[in-house]
Amino acid sequence: MDRFGNVLFENKDIENERLELMDREAHYFLGPNLTMKNCTLVLKVSARRLFFDGARFINCTFEVKQELKNHQQWLAASLKGCRFKGRLSGCDFGHWPEYMSLPGFQHGSIEDCDFTEARLDGCRIMSCDPSTIRFPKWPCFTLLDPIRRAPELRSVQWPGRFGSVVVDELHTQPPRTTALTEHALTLAKQLDTHPEELLAVIEKFDCIVR
Repeated sequence: MDRFGNVLFENKDIENERLELMDREAHYFLGPNLTMKNCTLVLKVSARRLFFDGARFINCTFEVKQELKNHQQWLAASLKGCRFKGRLSGCDFGHWPEYMSLPGFQHGSIEDCDFTEARLDGCRIMSCDPSTIRFPKWPCFTLLDPIRRAPELRSVQWPGRFGSVVVDELHTQPPRTTALTEHALTLAKQLDTHPEELLAVIEKFDCIVR
């Protein structure tokens, strides 16, 4: 850690190591010129203390011990064959260089990753092929190609306020959005419905993974 409380991982290749990023007083910077292979990263810090700068993660496992909220820094990471565990909400993954004009954000990508042991809530995949991604199962569910499929999804009656709040606003998602994952239990509480009522409609669509 430097005198400013920063922990830097840059200009190196790291393999088969376990890194615990858990100091609540530190700011962690991963990249530039960082490649990690077959590593486990234990994350227990808030989004404002975790930064990626074009880092490449290959076959790594991310164990999220504290819910990671609204963490867009994943867009500045290249993720291939990685596994995620824990709770993530409002996070974006993939390629969205317009989000921020910093060098790291030009190299963001995601492929062959596994979220089946994670809980995703309001998380998106940007400009990457969602068919290579293993999404979490119900009570999470994933809308594939949500902008293009929005008219189809609007053609049915959704319970509570899910239709007006979520489905009717899909056209406002960023154009690069290729998948959107929600958490039914959280949405049900917020939008005056029940998970079972949501599931009954979700089951009608082949563009929704559950």
